[in-house]
Amino acid sequence: MHSYLRAVGFSKLKNRREIKELIHDVVRNYDEKTAVEDHPDGVFVEFSKNYGCDCGITVCGQYDEENRFHVDYYFPFFRGMGVTTQEQVTVEKHLDKESYAGACDDLRIGITLIFYLQNAAEYLTEQYKGNMNNQPLTLSGLASEGRILFPAQKDKEAVSVDKELTKNRNYLIAAARNGDEEAMENLTMEEMDTYSMISHRIATEDIFTIVDSYFMPYGIQCDQYSVMGEILDFHSFRNISTGEEILQLTIESNNMQFDVCINREDLLGEPAVGRRLRAVIWLQGQLHF
Repeated sequence: MHSYLRAVGFSKLKNRREIKELIHDVVRNYDEKTAVEDHPDGVFVEFSKNYGCDCGITVCGQYDEENRFHVDYYFPFFRGMGVTTQEQVTVEKHLDKESYAGACDDLRIGITLIFYLQNAAEYLTEQYKGNMNNQPLTLSGLASEGRILFPAQKDKEAVSVDKELTKNRNYLIAAARNGDEEAMENLTMEEMDTYSMISHRIATEDIFTIVDSYFMPYGIQCDQYSVMGEILDFHSFRNISTGEEILQLTIESNNMQFDVCINREDLLGEPAVGRRLRAVIWLQGQLHF
């Protein structure tokens, strides 16, 4: 059973029979179907059904010579809004099945973002056509747990200074990637200053008043992250099959905006614009062709 089914409103599934019924419902009553006929192992097909607002279940598999569909795997999905980044994306196939992971270097985060590709069939179709230019990417997250935090109090001058520091840091990171040794030294000194500042303030302040947002890997799974960011917008709806309440929140973390989907039962606190979300997410991405 997939660990993030509860994030899209399927927290009460108990056994393989119920999972099988859900998969059959997606295949019979799909909203979207994408087939890759040029696939070397046969016709690869992706069925997707929405059980809420831009979230649901995707079932992937292949047709055999007698036109019978065989399920390979399934996963819950949530498609975010807007374009998260225009940076170059590298896509690689997972070893055990016909699913794909994407990797993207974004200067705002400072690490390589690794995500689960939602539209694998569309990617394969475009790959066979040779249409693999730099594609816009929309990132989104399914949250297994989360909590609401109050915002860190800042005046307008502090916000302006933070934006300027972030802009300068991104410039230095870009220069360091191109081999600029002076930029590397400046980044090292900046890290040392940050460490010294945190060590001084942590004695009298809570860590979440010092760090107002973060985006960092979580556990040993390469596409899971622990994130914290300011809530810019949110809305709730119910899963059309189970009736469970689901929350979708647009957050800004490290100056990057993306959407997070979470079961209301897994969220501690009351969301509001301006407050912060702290959550563990499974990062997904959709390439736009």
